[in-house]
Amino acid sequence: MSGSRGTIFLEQARVLSQLAYDAEQFVLRLAAPKCAAYAAPGSFVHLTCDPSIPMRRPLSIMRAAAAAGWIELLYKVVGPGLHALAARKAGDEVSVLGPIGRPFVPHTERPRTLLLGGGVGIPPMVFLAERLSAQNQEAAAAARRAPWKPLVLMGSEVPFPFRARPSAIILPGVPPSALACMPLLEEWGVPSRLASGSDFPGCFAGFVTELADAWLGSLGPAELAEVEIFSCGPTPMLAASAALARRYGVPCQVSLEEFMACAVGGCAGCTVQVRTPEGPAMKRVCVDGPVFDAYSVF
Repeated sequence: MSGSRGTIFLEQARVLSQLAYDAEQFVLRLAAPKCAAYAAPGSFVHLTCDPSIPMRRPLSIMRAAAAAGWIELLYKVVGPGLHALAARKAGDEVSVLGPIGRPFVPHTERPRTLLLGGGVGIPPMVFLAERLSAQNQEAAAAARRAPWKPLVLMGSEVPFPFRARPSAIILPGVPPSALACMPLLEEWGVPSRLASGSDFPGCFAGFVTELADAWLGSLGPAELAEVEIFSCGPTPMLAASAALARRYGVPCQVSLEEFMACAVGGCAGCTVQVRTPEGPAMKRVCVDGPVFDAYSVF
C-alpha cells in the first residue's frame, strides 16, 4: 500500500458519455485525467454513484486514455447504487478514487497471453488487450518483433455489451462454429472469441474455460511453454481457470472480486486467504490485489 499512496487520486470526474446495452449493462466514460494517467490493466476505481448514497462502489477500469484524460467503466446494474449511477448523464460529476490495486503483470518470456473474461470480469481483459496491442504497435513502428500474441476469450450468459460480429482472424485450435468476436479487439488486431450457454449466434456453446481448454489442447509443448493465463470473472470461473492452468502447467493470474467498504486497505473487509512461502496469510483484495497468482488462491 505504501508504494501506491502517491498514485491514488480523488477526482471530481465529469461524465463524458453513458451507453446502455442489453441486460442493464452500461459503459461509462469519465474525464478523470489523474486516474487515466496511472491506470493499469487490473486496477479499479471506487466511485460515488449518487450524493444520496454514501457508500462507494468498486468498478474495474476497462480502458484508459492518458493523453485524452478519460477512463471507461463497464458495469451491470445490481442494487440501488449502480441503478443511481445508470441515471447519470453527460456533464454530471462523479467522485472517483483511483486507480487502486495491483495490476496484471505479463511476462515477455510468456508471449502467448490467454485472457479470460467472464461477465463483469470482461473489462480488465479489454484493458490488458489494449495495452499489449499498443506495445506491439510500438515494436512495429521501431521495426522490432512484436512481443505479444494475445488471445481474448469472453463468456457471458446475458447479451454481450457490444455488437458481436464474425471474426476475420483465423484462429487454429478453436471450434469452427465459434466465430463471434468483439469488434473493438478485432480493430486492434487482437483475436477474440465468445462463449455462452445462452445460444447466442456464433458463440461457443459452453463455459469460457471450456473454450480455453479446447485451444490449449491444440498447442504443442513448445507453444504451451509460451502461455500465461490472465482471468477475471465469478469465483467459480477463476477456480476453473486455475485448474486449467495447473493441468497444462502454465502460470495464471486472477483478479478477485470482493465487497469493499474503504477500498484503500484500512478496513480489511475484503480479505482472502492466500498461500505464501511462510504459510497461509490473509491479504486485502483492494491493495494486496485484486490480482493474485492463481495457485496461491486456488
